[in-house]
Amino acid sequence: MVLGSFRRMVLAVGTSLVLLSGFVTVAPPVHAAPLYGHDVSWPQCPSSVGGFGLPLPPVSTQFVIIGLTKGLPFTENPCLASQVNWARSNNKKTHGYAMAAFPTAAQLSTYGARGPWTATTRAAQLSNVGYAEAKFAVASMSRVGFRPPVVWIDVEPRPAQPWPTNTAAQQRDNRLIIEGLMRGLRDSGFSYGLYSYTAGWADITGSWRLPGVPVWATAGRLDYPGEALDRCRQPSFSGGRVYLSQWYDDTRDYDLTCEPYSFTPLAVPASTLSRSTADVDGDWNNDLLARVTATGDLRLYRGTGNGTLGGGVRIGGGWASMNALETPGDFNGDGKADVLARERATGTLWLYPGNGAGGWLPRLRLGSNWNTMNSIVGPGDFNGDQFVDVLARERATGTLWLYRGNGTGGWLPRVPVGGNWNTMNALVGPGDFNGDGQVDLLAREAATGFLWLYPGNGKGGWLPRARVGYGWNVLTALMSPGDLNGDRAADVVGRDSQGNLRLYLGNGSGGWLPRVQIGSGWNGLNSIF
Repeated sequence: MVLGSFRRMVLAVGTSLVLLSGFVTVAPPVHAAPLYGHDVSWPQCPSSVGGFGLPLPPVSTQFVIIGLTKGLPFTENPCLASQVNWARSNNKKTHGYAMAAFPTAAQLSTYGARGPWTATTRAAQLSNVGYAEAKFAVASMSRVGFRPPVVWIDVEPRPAQPWPTNTAAQQRDNRLIIEGLMRGLRDSGFSYGLYSYTAGWADITGSWRLPGVPVWATAGRLDYPGEALDRCRQPSFSGGRVYLSQWYDDTRDYDLTCEPYSFTPLAVPASTLSRSTADVDGDWNNDLLARVTATGDLRLYRGTGNGTLGGGVRIGGGWASMNALETPGDFNGDGKADVLARERATGTLWLYPGNGAGGWLPRLRLGSNWNTMNSIVGPGDFNGDQFVDVLARERATGTLWLYRGNGTGGWLPRVPVGGNWNTMNALVGPGDFNGDGQVDLLAREAATGFLWLYPGNGKGGWLPRARVGYGWNVLTALMSPGDLNGDRAADVVGRDSQGNLRLYLGNGSGGWLPRVQIGSGWNGLNSIF
């Protein structure tokens, strides 16, 4: 997307593609008539202000995507105002795009504590830097009165400020930057999507799957007629739906819409991007769900992002018929957190797809005979395929089974992952508790009250377990919402016999920070998840 690197531009798109006055036209495909446009940014600026003097789009263009930065975050396109005015005066539909990049040491120091995450961990600091990258771009738009319906996040190699890509841990760090950008745009009221290409996305993020996030896909220099349209039809680099396709030559970037699109905001998810297990209302803060014993009502306790909870809000009735409830994360691949519920009378397992705003889409039947299980846990992605999985313990044998999710709300064949698990009287899926990037399981031993950490190996198995506490049998309920206090480390919530709710803060490396009380009167709830 950066024309200044002279990597870009077009040869041909379709058997009848021609260049006409610098603009591309093509016979429309049978299924839809695309719109054709261009993206522009600082390379179209005069050399006197640091640009390359490349031409603006022809007036025949149907839309324009305007770059907000000068190649890197925390810089501004010096011609942003004039390019926005050009689009307005020529009555062109517009989007914006902003660059993502890994921070310099100075940027990490400056911006690591300026954001919504609690900056006590490196992960939270990186997320805050991404948030600041977004806020800088938003400030640039505000300064020139530009408010497009969508701002695309450009994720590509940055030779002047390279992404670290040698290890999986570095790729996870890169994801934190990108997610921070997403949240910064969303918190500022902008719809967003991702711009990249398969090899670059794989190198930078480890092929991060984000099926709920829109995509603007580039074909680069065209290798064959029709390649740009193929980008509309092929699976995208991140699994998201492709709305726009791009290609380039040595003079311009060219774009087309993949199907009829009115240039309105796009629907995008919130924090399930990071495999959060419990952001039910889509505000990027993890929440708790609880069922009222007396009525069977389901309540949402919204997380504030700082380790506290809002008051309970009723989000449904009739849940007393269920004898197992769990928040597995995004089970059906739409980017929103879901709930699993097992029906007591039938053993049927139901998926309640979340709508991303604290409510539900119509429920779906996932399976039968689940009453043979006495624990159902959503650990996240346990086998490393980026699809949310479920662990279930068999009542009769104590066998722990891995039910592998297929990413669209169904299952791959189950596999056993351990025996003798009936010695445990609580199983909790906190996500990544020890900070190695793989999801883990916490288990309380009935005979001793010990709490054990079973680290996942990222491939559907275990690393050696470690004891992470004792005396946990005093708790009458035990669960994990993931990160509740906003430091990007997984936490645990427990209720004692007096009905006090306590937050056990994870330190991000398999241990604990001091616990805090976050509620009282919770004995009237018979399921907290």
